[in-house]
Amino acid sequence: MLEELLREQAPQVLGALVRRYGDFDACEDAVQEALLAAATQWPRDGVPENPRGWLVTVASRRRIEVLRNEAARTRREETVASWSPPEPASAADDSLTLLMLCCYPALTQQSQVALTLRAVGGLTTGEIARAFLVPEATIGQRISRAKAKLQGARFAMPPASELPERLAAVLEVLYLIFNEGYTASSGPSLHRVELSAEAIRLTRLLRAQLPAEGEVAGLLALMLLTDARRPARTTTDGGLVPLPEQDRSLWDAQAIAEGTELIEATLRSAPVGRYQLQAAIAAVHDAAAKAEDTDWREILMLYELLESIAPGPMVTLNRIVAVAMVHGPAAGLALLDEVDPAVQEHHRVAAVRAHLLELSGDEAAARQAYELAARLTQSIPEQRYLLSRAASSGSSAGPS
Repeated sequence: MLEELLREQAPQVLGALVRRYGDFDACEDAVQEALLAAATQWPRDGVPENPRGWLVTVASRRRIEVLRNEAARTRREETVASWSPPEPASAADDSLTLLMLCCYPALTQQSQVALTLRAVGGLTTGEIARAFLVPEATIGQRISRAKAKLQGARFAMPPASELPERLAAVLEVLYLIFNEGYTASSGPSLHRVELSAEAIRLTRLLRAQLPAEGEVAGLLALMLLTDARRPARTTTDGGLVPLPEQDRSLWDAQAIAEGTELIEATLRSAPVGRYQLQAAIAAVHDAAAKAEDTDWREILMLYELLESIAPGPMVTLNRIVAVAMVHGPAAGLALLDEVDPAVQEHHRVAAVRAHLLELSGDEAAARQAYELAARLTQSIPEQRYLLSRAASSGSSAGPS
């Protein structure tokens, strides 16, 4: 698809322009103009043989045109006029360098994450806002402030001494990009494969740069172990299939093997972190040949450890599900009030409540909770699934 091709090329083109001209904000504007030109011309004239080179050339022309106009006003015309035409696009992939630039130390971590999701992940401001559970205007302001602070920043990989301070934000960015690709926050499709694939690709690049970082390996393992289930998560018409009902023969055995080997090696050699624990949980799920074989006691233990080192409302919610699977739905329902009040209206809280009510036999209350969850989500596949659960309670549902 043209949209997927442009999304893939955008961060690489932006990286090439920022490397050449500096001024992140102006270069992003030039790239957006080039993308709009491509979206108009390529369907009519055909995709060029070198799409990235085409986009770099067009975006460079836009950037030089702006520079010339600025130069005329500030007496820099002679310097600009002496510039040679845009050089051929480099074959180097600047995505990782762009990722590090967006995680510039002068930015707050929230701004780093938002800017990188926009520039490297290609997410819209609305999608980023839903990932953060904050208003869209707030994210827009963060991105604008972040781009302003990047003026004059050098486009290059940071020295080794600066890498650790940027790593937490980089990992959070990649995690959120993957999540948006694995379960789209809105729209007609459950998956946005181009986003999850790009997150995995960038995480592999990051691990090549930082092979001794346990959390980088943990995040890559988590992505592989989770994405391995994607072929079984939807029906032929795009409907959601929850984890207990999936055909596990469709899971990607190669990805599971790679992810399992990676997390087992990492847990033996590096300090334990949040991504490693989440990968370990995913590995327990993937190791079960049938849903009823899932070792929920081990999963509960891992979630309790995860909550102790990286607490958060979704971690608490998942721990409650594990409690219910080990000790019964009544135990889980009794704990739901522990979830942060700020996310009590999130559709996943309502969906978990509905699932536990259904397991406890209270079908009327479960139906109401499923209907509430369906109203709260903007994902069409999730809406359809939740409404189908509301219409016919009885069979067990669960994570996907």
